[in-house]
Amino acid sequence: MSELRALTKAEAQSLGPPDWKHACHALLYAPNPSRLFGKIPLRFAVLMQMRFDGRLGFPGGFVDPRDISLEEGLNRELCEELGSGAASLHLAEKDYLSSHASEQPQRVVMHFYAKQLSLEEFRMIEEGAVQAKDHGFEVMGLIRVPLYILRDGVGGLPMFLSNTFIGNAREQLIHALDTLQLMPAEQLQKAVRIAQKRH
Repeated sequence: MSELRALTKAEAQSLGPPDWKHACHALLYAPNPSRLFGKIPLRFAVLMQMRFDGRLGFPGGFVDPRDISLEEGLNRELCEELGSGAASLHLAEKDYLSSHASEQPQRVVMHFYAKQLSLEEFRMIEEGAVQAKDHGFEVMGLIRVPLYILRDGVGGLPMFLSNTFIGNAREQLIHALDTLQLMPAEQLQKAVRIAQKRH
């Protein structure tokens, strides 16, 4: 993939068809007071998915030219990938986080959103996703991101970040964890450093 260029939403929307395609993806998260093994705080449940190509990414996809807005395209894609539980999500402009442009292998502008849910809403989406139209086709399954570092210094988020991600999904995840303060900054930076050493 070519180098990504950060854009404001206005700059991103000025890049239109037929030269540019737009894609929208979302990070869904919920406060999670549980502890792993009764000891390690989970902090938040953060949703990602295993894609058909074996890479990790976020729910969402390409905006159809018939979609009235980026958000309408995103909400349509979420329903296709997550099922009926996503119908009540209604991501809006206020949930927007960032935009990036890439020119290779095709010209795509990627828009990223984030929305906080209750843990109950989050679980309902997880449970309903197996009935979604794209389950077993475009989406192989949902995954929760481990927001901790185990005592071995590798397990948890560092190991998770060592996986293969689609496009800039890895960078989007790190940016969202930092911006939304879903993990203490020091621990997040440590996890990123450890993952980089493993590559």
